[in-house]
Amino acid sequence: MSSGSFVAPRRTLMGPGPSDVSERVLAAMARPTIGHLDPAFVAMMDELKDLLRYAFQTGNALTFPVSAPGSAGMETCFVNLVEPGDTVIVCINGVFGGRMKENVHRCGGKAVVVEDEWGAPVDPDKVEAALKAHPEAKVLAFVHAETSTGARSDAETLTRLAHEHDCLVIVDAVTSLGGIPLKVDEWGIDAVYSGTQKCLSAPPGLSPVSFSERAAERVRSRTAAVQSWFLDLNLVMGYWGGEGKRAYHHTAPINSLYALHEALLILKEEGLENAWARHAHHHAALRAGLEAMGLSFVVDEAHRLPQLNSVTIPEGVDDAAVRGRLLEEFDLEIGAGLGALAGKVWRIGLMGHACNRRNVEYCLESLEAVLSQLGAPIDKGAALPAARAVFEQGTGSAATG
Repeated sequence: MSSGSFVAPRRTLMGPGPSDVSERVLAAMARPTIGHLDPAFVAMMDELKDLLRYAFQTGNALTFPVSAPGSAGMETCFVNLVEPGDTVIVCINGVFGGRMKENVHRCGGKAVVVEDEWGAPVDPDKVEAALKAHPEAKVLAFVHAETSTGARSDAETLTRLAHEHDCLVIVDAVTSLGGIPLKVDEWGIDAVYSGTQKCLSAPPGLSPVSFSERAAERVRSRTAAVQSWFLDLNLVMGYWGGEGKRAYHHTAPINSLYALHEALLILKEEGLENAWARHAHHHAALRAGLEAMGLSFVVDEAHRLPQLNSVTIPEGVDDAAVRGRLLEEFDLEIGAGLGALAGKVWRIGLMGHACNRRNVEYCLESLEAVLSQLGAPIDKGAALPAARAVFEQGTGSAATG
C-alpha cells in the first residue's frame, strides 16, 4: 500500500477540545522554523509571556507555556508544590479532579477528598470543613471549569478559604482561560494551569501556567528534589525566566509557540471582557435552541459553563450513532460523556474561534436533522427561531463569576 501526504478533512469542532483554529493562527504556525535560542525567538518568548500574563490577569514573573499539553501543566503544578508526606485537599466533581488526586499520590502526598456530584460545583462549605479538619494541609486543589460536566466552581471563594487556612491553591483552568472570568492576581491564585486547545483556539500541545511569588518560594524551599527533571521549575526557568538571555533546557516546540503567540494576540485585540461576553451570549443562543428542541442541560444555569455544554441525551437515542452521523454527514464534531456521564450526555463546545453564530446555528440544524432521522422525541423546527431571537437581542454583557 502506497502512502502520500496526509490531508485532514475540514471539520467544525464543537466538542470539548480541540476547538476550531483560525486561518491566522494556522498561518503563524507555518512561518519559518528558527533556532530555539535565536535572539528573534527569545524576543518572541518575552512577548508571549506578557500576553499570557494578560490572559491570566496576573503580574506573576513565573508565567510561561509548558512544552506539553494541559495534563503536563497539571503535573508541573503538583510535582513542584507537593512533597512526600504533604496533605493536599482535592476537590472532585468530575474526571479532572480525579486526575488531581492521582497526581498527589504519585508525588507521595496524602489526598483528602472533598467530593460533589458530577454536574454540581465544588461546595465551599465542604471545603471549609475539610480545611478545619486538616490544619496540616499544605495545598487545596480544584477545577475551575470541569470539562467532563460543564460545571463552574467559585474559584475566588475557594481560594480565599484556602488562604485563611494557610494553604496554597492549585487551579485547573484548562477550559476556563479566555472563556469566563479568571483573575489570578485579584483572587490570589497561587498556581494555575491551562491548555491551548480550548478557548485560546491554538493547536493542542502547550500548557500555559502561572505561579505566584508565594508558590515560587515554596518551590525554592523544598527539601526533596522535584520528582520530574523535565518539569522542575528550578531548571525550566533557566530557559523561560528572566528577559533576553536563556540557558538551554530543552528544544521548545517553536512553531507551536508561534501559533500560541498569534492566538493570544487575537484575544488581546478582542479584549478579555469582550471574549467573556461573546461566550456568554452565544451560549444563551445555543441554550435557547436546544431547550426549544426539547433537550435539557445537566448543570444548573447558575453554575453552567458557557463554553462547555453538557446536554442530556434523550431516552432511547444512541449516543455514538448521533455523533457518528454528525461527523460523517455534517463534518461536525461534538463530544461524548466521560466517566459517570458516558452514554448519558453530549458535550457541546463553544470555545474561542468556534464560538460564533454560524457554528451555533449549524450545530442546531445538524443535530435536529440527525435526531429527526432517528425518530427522537424533539420539537422539530423550533431550535433556529429560538436561537435567532437571542442573537437579535445583541451581544449581552460579560459574566462576572
